[in-house]
Amino acid sequence: MSLSVLRIGPACTVQDLGRTGYLDQGLSRSGAADILALHEGAALLGQAPALAALEMAGLGGEFEATERTRIALTGAPMQASVDGNPVIWNASHELDAGQRLTIGAAICGTYGYLHIGGGIDGDMFLGSRSAHLTAKIGRTVQAGDRLSAGAGSGAVGLKLQPDDRFSGGVLRVVASFQTPLFDQDTLDRFANTQFQRGGRANRMGMQLESAGEGFTAKGQLNILSEVITPGDIQMTGTGNPFILLPECQTTGGYPRIATVLPCDLPRAAQTPAGGQLRFQFVTMDEAVALHAAFQGDLSRLPTQVEPLIRDPHDIPDLLSYQLVGGMISATD
Repeated sequence: MSLSVLRIGPACTVQDLGRTGYLDQGLSRSGAADILALHEGAALLGQAPALAALEMAGLGGEFEATERTRIALTGAPMQASVDGNPVIWNASHELDAGQRLTIGAAICGTYGYLHIGGGIDGDMFLGSRSAHLTAKIGRTVQAGDRLSAGAGSGAVGLKLQPDDRFSGGVLRVVASFQTPLFDQDTLDRFANTQFQRGGRANRMGMQLESAGEGFTAKGQLNILSEVITPGDIQMTGTGNPFILLPECQTTGGYPRIATVLPCDLPRAAQTPAGGQLRFQFVTMDEAVALHAAFQGDLSRLPTQVEPLIRDPHDIPDLLSYQLVGGMISATD
């Protein structure tokens, strides 16, 4: 199975779950900005979530199937059609050889994902196929490329109820290394402030803006560089929060007021420019429980897929459905 890339947006890369274990060598995880989208695509195609997919930042492209190919579309909803006919997002479909898939701009959110049955078979480096552009690993996908897939088989014509994570909301955070350097009034103000995602954002991180003064820590100019990870919230020199994302640097000296829980990072990454965000501090015990619940939700996704078109024979309470509406009497 494969797709030929006819036209492509400027910021599309192949991503999987990323590579771990290389922070001490200066290499951050990379991987999909929205790992939930990878698990959704895997559930829709009946395959492993570790397989690579095409991550499309804001804009998709045009693709032609060179042979019969199974696909799934997840993440930020985008305008999508096959040979001019609209197709449903957060669902799996089959393309015959020669059919063209067109994916337009994001309707909401930031990152959409195109999955191919068997996973995109890109170059493996340090256990991952993920591009990491800041580390010069891989590159953006270009027109003329071919997205080839590994071996795989499974059903199509399935859908998943979309998760509402594409317009901002509440991000749960835990205290970070430098949280004690911020006085309690500053921490309370941080938790009670409504932020907007600014225009400065990419796979390294996203800057937030708010009304009022910035957020500063005591002695922040004397902080030594320490290891940092995706989800850390750094306070820049202007006092604006900056949420670090998958391609973030591995060390930094800006004070970190908190760290976004991994289970809330998809919501953070998918927040569009101007989207509103707030932060809620939780204890470490609460964070562990929330992350465990998230992992459980991911494992249950394959049981939550349902057919795009239901067979009436599979509906046990068919007589309870109103199958015809808007009828009028011919004699009235």
